Amino acid sequence: MTNFTSKALRICALTLLVFSLFISACKKEETDVTTAYFRVVNASPSSPTYNVYFSGTLLSTAALPYAGSVAYRSYPAGSYNIKFTSANSAESLFTQTVDLNANTYRSYYLINKAGSLEGLTISDELSVGSADKAYIRFINLSPDAPALDLAKKDETTPLFNNKAYKTASGFIAVDAGTYNLDAKETSNGTIKAVLAGTTLAGGYHYDIICGGLINPATDTEKPINLQAIMIK
Repeated sequence: MTNFTSKALRICALTLLVFSLFISACKKEETDVTTAYFRVVNASPSSPTYNVYFSGTLLSTAALPYAGSVAYRSYPAGSYNIKFTSANSAESLFTQTVDLNANTYRSYYLINKAGSLEGLTISDELSVGSADKAYIRFINLSPDAPALDLAKKDETTPLFNNKAYKTASGFIAVDAGTYNLDAKETSNGTIKAVLAGTTLAGGYHYDIICGGLINPATDTEKPINLQAIMIK
């Protein structure tokens, strides 16, 4: 074998070794990726707006109003501190620790009235079977509401049934379009809240939230209502 051939073989072997190490490093990097995705929704029926701090960082430039939301942010998996304050103060009104798992999407809802604030975390399954369908779930976040069904207006068969306070359905696919929806008391069919003319776009996921209070104690508390919030 000539010196030239021997040298060429050594160069090829070295190149393959470097390439193999590079691929191994890339695979390890991919394996070590442990990202979680997290969004926040203000579903408290009290009138104040809230600043949201996550691990000490303010999440939005403006305080969240009722039914306001912060879009998904990505974080390494782990435990984090979430804090809610008034719009004009950094003093905590409610603080909680949340755990984020790798490769998951989670939604966090601030619920209940001022002075009794709570947090509810729900896992999000965001698969899309068809770009022509919208994907909706129903969540009962009205503290004094009974178990509720969600139905299209004037239809007796509900889209979702028997959702008590702090419970959520899974997602279902519906045709994209404009809907009139009713939240009905499960036990007797009495309509508690309506959502008229809400447009659901194909390929997107939505929270349909029944929030507010059946019996507001003050003018600053929200009466029971339905909200459609695009998940993003």
